[in-house]
Amino acid sequence: QVQLVESGGGLVQAGGSLRLSCAASGSIFRIKAMGWYRQAPGKQRELVARISSDGTTTYQDSVKGRFTISRDNGKNTVYLQMNSLKPEDTAVYSCSMGFDNDYWGQGTQVTVSS
Repeated sequence: QVQLVESGGGLVQAGGSLRLSCAASGSIFRIKAMGWYRQAPGKQRELVARISSDGTTTYQDSVKGRFTISRDNGKNTVYLQMNSLKPEDTAVYSCSMGFDNDYWGQGTQVTVSS
C-alpha cells in the first residue's frame, strides 16, 4: 500500500510563493507519474500539473509560467513550486500517483490573501 503525505501549504499574500511537497512510501514512486490537483470551495477538483516518470511535465493553462512541478526519485518526493500566487489559487492541493490516480494524499490548504 502506498501512502502520500503532502506538506508546505499555508497562508500567503498575493504575489508570494510556496513550495508544496508530497512524500511517497513504497518502491514504485520512480516508475509512476505524479500529479498535483486542487479543489476550491464549491468547485470541482482540477489537475494543476503532472510529471511523468521520465520527467515530462504538463500544466494547467492558468498556472503556466508561475508553477513548476519536479520530482526527486531518490527521496520519493514530488514538489510544486508556486510563484506569483493569486487569490484564485486558493484551494486544497492534493497529490496523486499514477495516470489513473491510484493513490491520493490527504491534501494541504493553500490560502492566498489579496
